[in-house]
Amino acid sequence: MCGIVGFLDKSKTSERAAVGEVLLTMLQALGCRGPDSAGVALYGPPADHKLIMRVKLGGGGDLPSRAQRIIDLAKSFGTISDFSAAESYARFLVDEGIDERRLIASVESLDPEMEVVSVGRRLDIVKQVGSPASLERSYAISQFHGTHGLGHTRLSTESRVDLSHSQPFWGRGWRDLAIVHNGHITNYHQLRRKYEQKGVRLYTENDSEIIAVYLAQQLRSGRSLEESLRAMLRDLDGSYSCLAATATQLGFVKDPFALKPLLFAETKDFVAVATEEIAIRSALPGDYRVREEPVKEVRVWQE
Repeated sequence: MCGIVGFLDKSKTSERAAVGEVLLTMLQALGCRGPDSAGVALYGPPADHKLIMRVKLGGGGDLPSRAQRIIDLAKSFGTISDFSAAESYARFLVDEGIDERRLIASVESLDPEMEVVSVGRRLDIVKQVGSPASLERSYAISQFHGTHGLGHTRLSTESRVDLSHSQPFWGRGWRDLAIVHNGHITNYHQLRRKYEQKGVRLYTENDSEIIAVYLAQQLRSGRSLEESLRAMLRDLDGSYSCLAATATQLGFVKDPFALKPLLFAETKDFVAVATEEIAIRSALPGDYRVREEPVKEVRVWQE
């Protein structure tokens, strides 16, 4: 019952496109599908030799103190800049050449409630409990300009409602990878045991997290995003529609049964994908065709 959306700007001024506003409007049109939580994965222009790191500070307590501990720790790894803390998040830039895995592990060891939500040269994930309108009030996502992005509004059917279980999910271990998903992965527990036996830490009981882990491992093995999405049709059972994005690509996969809707429109100016046509039409008025693809369909667009 969740709503998922994606948008890719194809114009010559892509780094200045109103991606946040488009995604917000699309999510608001799907708000009735998922009142529990909302989130976006936004892709802006790359920071020069920097990584963007966003950290969940926790659900309560002395959040400013936790933010200061992150500052002190991150400085021990190298130069940090543009540090900010708002609501449940801290966000900052670090040098691209740092030991990324060690920094993530060190940050998360500071407090059990701390979690690195996204890392990348262009990716910035923001999500929270509540509606898309609540997400906008807290983080003004409509003001974000960039190239492409994903969005999700959630109705929880199996796992708890909190920030960590909300979507999008970052593909841990692969910079700039994010996914949103509507549906059920029925071999989730089998895949979870497989990854845990390999030492992979899973942060939630949400089956969507498995998709992010799966795609990160596929990309790490040398496969392209399109090849990785096609491999999902072989390895992930269930009924699902999934959108994935990297620093330069946007793509989707529909399961072998096509039980979960997903429609898209492509013009010379943009690509838009959503669970329902009303989301695309609400955000992007004009004369163009919106269509739904058949079973086992995979499409990937390059920025």
